[in-house]
Amino acid sequence: MALNEKNIKDIAHLARLKIEENEVVESLTDFSSILSMINEMQTVDTENIPPLANPHEQIQRLRKDAVTESNDRDNLLKLAPKTTDGLFLVPKVID
Repeated sequence: MALNEKNIKDIAHLARLKIEENEVVESLTDFSSILSMINEMQTVDTENIPPLANPHEQIQRLRKDAVTESNDRDNLLKLAPKTTDGLFLVPKVID
């Protein structure tokens, strides 16, 4: 795919990048080399290569799912200024 200066300006606009006029030619060269490298990578035969889901092929160790805290709901509700039916009451902040 051949790029021109208008393409570079359009890409810069879409990406919200400010490219000065004197940088357009340099950016055109950079973008062209990137696209060339991508095209070269597309030609690599990966048909017989298995995909790597995890490069280290390790299993994540998980902790045991166990309750570690006691239920202090009643004690905590006693500390609140206002409660009703086991819920904390707070002042209305949005009208």
